[in-house]
Amino acid sequence: MSDPLDTVFAALADPTRRAILAMLLEDDMAVTDVADPFEMSLAAISKHLTILTRAGLIAQEKRGRVKWCKLQPDALRAASVWMYGFGQFDPVNLDDFEKFLKVELSTDPE
Repeated sequence: MSDPLDTVFAALADPTRRAILAMLLEDDMAVTDVADPFEMSLAAISKHLTILTRAGLIAQEKRGRVKWCKLQPDALRAASVWMYGFGQFDPVNLDDFEKFLKVELSTDPE
């Protein structure tokens, strides 16, 4: 995927990756601590972390012999701005709109 926004949304599409991001909201975590609550192998968690890293949503760094994960909130900014653009309009109540059209279309022009 060449578009960074596509990569971010693809990474966010998986519930395990979203759960990992929620965990990292609290604080940086070692990879083994990230893996602990999930019923999957460390290799599977590592794949999820790689996808999150490639999307720029997290950063991984080695501290001594331990690999740590840290949330990168700026990566969500572009996705947030894109989604915000869809929230600028009030939702249309189609039943009310239909009633409005019936009234407007049934009146005789003067």
